[in-house]
Amino acid sequence: MGFEEYERTANQTARDELILAHLWLVRHIAGKLAAQLPPEVDSENLESAGMLGLVEAAERFDPTRGVDFKAFAALRIRGAIIDELRRNCPLPQEMLAKVQILMRAQKTIAQPITVDKLMKATGFTEDEVLDCLAAIPLTQVRSLDQVGDGWFEAKNESPDWRLQLEDQTRLLANAIMSLSERERLVVTLYYKEDLRLKEIGQLLSLSESRVCRLLSAAQLQMREHVKGHS
Repeated sequence: MGFEEYERTANQTARDELILAHLWLVRHIAGKLAAQLPPEVDSENLESAGMLGLVEAAERFDPTRGVDFKAFAALRIRGAIIDELRRNCPLPQEMLAKVQILMRAQKTIAQPITVDKLMKATGFTEDEVLDCLAAIPLTQVRSLDQVGDGWFEAKNESPDWRLQLEDQTRLLANAIMSLSERERLVVTLYYKEDLRLKEIGQLLSLSESRVCRLLSAAQLQMREHVKGHS
């Protein structure tokens, strides 16, 4: 066997091992996303799309760049699933119409945008606003996969990357501290502890829909806090 053939085989073996070792990550991410979707969405389709993201991540991963594979793969898995959902949007027409109304309202409201302002601008209830906020990612064209590419490229190409990361981390930490105690707990359990909505609901004695709405409210407030202090 020549050196090139040996290297190709070794690289393929390493990719296969990465894929097998992270199958659980596909199921985990698909499960977290499925909890925020209508019950008729086929979870197997989500996992199939996520598998394609995992395979692509394994093929494109470069261990010399100092990036953790789990984080690298998670972006691509999530992006692949969301892109699949956008191609076959599971939201009913009534929800899509409400999302469009809310998105138009966001463009007319003075910063910072709040749930109360959105309620006044749209005439929606608080729950309707929060449900629309949770649904927005499924209607937007921009690919999370492309966002991930830019993030990892920036780490290597921008000399100010670490400074930017420190600023973003500081802003995000301040944004989290501005949340209510319950919202802060939901955010921590969802992002840091990586729990699913159902698991958070069991811990807090809340329904999954209530946890989803708390998370949507927290995400909006954090985004507006970061924008307002950037």
